[in-house]
Amino acid sequence: MSSKLTKFISLAITLWIAKVFLLSLPYKFTKHPDTEHIFGTIGAWMSGNFSQGLGEFFSSYAAYLVGSVELIASALLLLASAIWILNAFNLLKPALAHRHLYIAGGLLSSAVMSGAAFFHLFTPLGIEVIHQGASDEGSLFYAAVSILVLGLVLAFINKIQKTT
Repeated sequence: MSSKLTKFISLAITLWIAKVFLLSLPYKFTKHPDTEHIFGTIGAWMSGNFSQGLGEFFSSYAAYLVGSVELIASALLLLASAIWILNAFNLLKPALAHRHLYIAGGLLSSAVMSGAAFFHLFTPLGIEVIHQGASDEGSLFYAAVSILVLGLVLAFINKIQKTT
């Protein structure tokens, strides 16, 4: 794959991941009822299957932890894209490598979304989240799976690319 194609694919993936992650932050950091439902459902499942303390901790703090990881992943990916763009216009002397940031951001994004996919598949949360009679029609699950896969693609294509 050419270096230019890798860079454009990396930028497109970055914009998708950052959009999903950054637009979800207000929900995660403000105790939004939908977020409370999601993390509360998983926390209750953990309390019943593992330990009550773990479930209570998850219900209370997991949204903040997940949101923080998503913010870090977005920052890494957007920084990588900014470095690429600045390098393309010869505005960074010497040119800085961006591939390692894409790899780290992609792997971090995939890791956090593998947890999301797991909880959708193996807990009462389900693929289709229904809260107060409204369904998300699986959109959260499908977004998580898309980011899990695309994060791995991003890491892979930047790992095999030989030039910066």
